[in-house]
Amino acid sequence: MIKIEPIKIDDHLFTAITVALPKTNLIAVTSDKGYIMCGALDVALLNEKLKDRGIIAGRAVGVRNVEQLLEAPLESVTIEAERNGIHVGMKGKDALLKML
Repeated sequence: MIKIEPIKIDDHLFTAITVALPKTNLIAVTSDKGYIMCGALDVALLNEKLKDRGIIAGRAVGVRNVEQLLEAPLESVTIEAERNGIHVGMKGKDALLKML
């Protein structure tokens, strides 16, 4: 099952996406500029093979739902995210606010 829902952070709307898979969920929250995602996100791939795209993204590990993703500290971020003031250890929701 795929669930897509709007979420609000400090009066700003984002889109939360959850894909239920056998024994795991893929979880992401996106803005028009970038996104945060669960541990399935391959930040190294984005930084190396897709570097020319300038993707703003962050990864949090050990999360099981959207609420946890918003509160979790980011474990890794893309180079472009760092250029936009997003850093490792930042809460997911704080990173999203920098993606406006």
